[in-house]
Amino acid sequence: MPSKEVNGMYRMPAEWEPQKSTWIAWPHNHMDWPGKFSEIPWVFSKIITKLSKVQSVNILVKDKVDLKKAKLFLRVSGAKIKNIRLLICKTDRAWTRDFLPIFVKDRMKRNILSKWEFNGWAKYKNFKNDNKAFLKVNKSKKFKVIKPKYRKKKIVLEGGSIDVNGSGLILTTMQCLLSKVQQRNKGFKKNDYNKIFNKFFGTRKIIWLNKGIQGDDTHGHVDDIARFVGKNKIFMATEKNKKDKNFKNLKENIEIIKKFKRKNEEKFKIIYVPMPKPKFMDGIRLPASYLNFYIANKIVLVPSFNDPKDKIVLKIFRKHFKNRQVVLIDSSVLVWGFGTIHCLTQQEPK
Repeated sequence: MPSKEVNGMYRMPAEWEPQKSTWIAWPHNHMDWPGKFSEIPWVFSKIITKLSKVQSVNILVKDKVDLKKAKLFLRVSGAKIKNIRLLICKTDRAWTRDFLPIFVKDRMKRNILSKWEFNGWAKYKNFKNDNKAFLKVNKSKKFKVIKPKYRKKKIVLEGGSIDVNGSGLILTTMQCLLSKVQQRNKGFKKNDYNKIFNKFFGTRKIIWLNKGIQGDDTHGHVDDIARFVGKNKIFMATEKNKKDKNFKNLKENIEIIKKFKRKNEEKFKIIYVPMPKPKFMDGIRLPASYLNFYIANKIVLVPSFNDPKDKIVLKIFRKHFKNRQVVLIDSSVLVWGFGTIHCLTQQEPK
């Protein structure tokens, strides 16, 4: 339940709260996985298959040809077809976490689509189809849609840049939302986001981490470095190798969390999750992180990287998700697209 201190018009439920379905887009942009695309539909199929066994899955496909392809892949993968709905909808990419609407609850506890602006992570020019995909989501179920504005300006925000505990706290990074270089919302300060997030997500406090991980082309998305896994529990990415480029930034983020906890007398517990060994493709550092997991109703899908730490991380997740099955999804090739499981999923709460 939301905190008594939360007085916004809406509340964003935590990911572990009961879900009605998961929204995903079928992969089709070969340039996101150059030279490796043929392997990607199988990874998506495994993710969708696992989800279909426990809840409904809505899949956006770009055309009728891809619709047939998706059906074939899913049948071969053993998906529970009756729990899957395919919708034809043009998208530029498959990272629904960032361009689909974020589901929130109004004061009557009804699902509302909050449609934030998407600008291709202030990096890519082909994002117009992604930015319009909400129309298909809305047409399919007729939700009420809100388009958050602040000072009469539309607000650019990606789902991967925030994480909530559903009870008034939200995680984000200064690198993503406050950097003048990245240009999400020019001129916005911390206090502006305090007002925005309070009104549209029902948050009372923002935990401002500093920077994200190396290889993240979204400019510091928080879903690679820190995630709420309970109202009073946070998973934090940590790097022990002092020579790794992530060491300093991740250590600093942990200190920020500790300081916030002391200053605000919050009672949440910090759980440290190791980073996998650095992964590269064609000499490019990739944003491989175990924290890009997705919590569904009865399962937790966790990216793995053919790394010795996969087993260590599996034990950590099983310890803290005792009421859910923890499933590792080999994301060694998937991460070549600069994202993994959380980036390609978006939850619809019950």
